[in-house]
Amino acid sequence: QCNLTGWWENDLGSRMQVFKVGNDGTFCGEYHTAVSSAKKPIQPSPLIGSQHVDEDGQCTFGFTVNWKKFSDSTAVFVGQCFSGDGGKEVLHTSWLLREKVGSEPDDWKATR
Repeated sequence: QCNLTGWWENDLGSRMQVFKVGNDGTFCGEYHTAVSSAKKPIQPSPLIGSQHVDEDGQCTFGFTVNWKKFSDSTAVFVGQCFSGDGGKEVLHTSWLLREKVGSEPDDWKATR
């Protein structure tokens, strides 16, 4: 069974720590991004999420990161945990990042 609690690192060197997963699947933690286009220095950012564990122990999950400490943006991630070779857990995710724009006509460029 996949356990999201602990430290995770991606291919770009960003890391996240999930503090604890509750019995209802909710969790919180911190995201330490290694990449940013913000002008302010990068700082750890709070994350909050939820997971769904199936009978086979695999889980899907989603979480939101609020970059409020250094950026006017919010990101959402969705993914699945897989048990790979030797029982090593691997997360595969997709994400969307929403940046604040100054006007409605600029809405088209606000989401990556």
